[in-house]
Amino acid sequence: MKPRLYLDTSVIGGYYDAEWMADTRELGAQRRSGLWQFLSSGLVAQEIEDAPPQVRELFEDTFDRSCDLLTMTDETEDLAQKYLQAGVVPVKFADDARLVAACTVHRVNHLVSWNFKHLVNVRRAAGFNAVNLLQGYPPVSIVNPKELIYGNDDDEDV
Repeated sequence: MKPRLYLDTSVIGGYYDAEWMADTRELGAQRRSGLWQFLSSGLVAQEIEDAPPQVRELFEDTFDRSCDLLTMTDETEDLAQKYLQAGVVPVKFADDARLVAACTVHRVNHLVSWNFKHLVNVRRAAGFNAVNLLQGYPPVSIVNPKELIYGNDDDEDV
């Protein structure tokens, strides 16, 4: 089974952002070559509604709404509330807590994001995983696309 990657809004938008474009597109190329399965959620679909047309079109072309979007359940909402209560992310960024909870509950291999402030950083990951362990869930892996791209690079000249 291919590793499952949850792409947040920043990665989808990164496909057209000069700073993130090359790595985001390489991750997409790796998916097309069979390395990854991409997932997202209705939460990201809602965020994408206000994005430029090309980003909305990319989302629609990338994800099959019938099988590639994780469902937000009472279980994911309860876990997200635990993250917020523990102060892992501010309440203002509750949607970030929700998407981490969805990845945890649905046992996604990696949450992929360019959001270094609220997701891809050591302190946040430690907080999410502390709550997960206290609640009986496995740790969640939160990475940026570069970690996945170069993690598959077998170049011996490193």
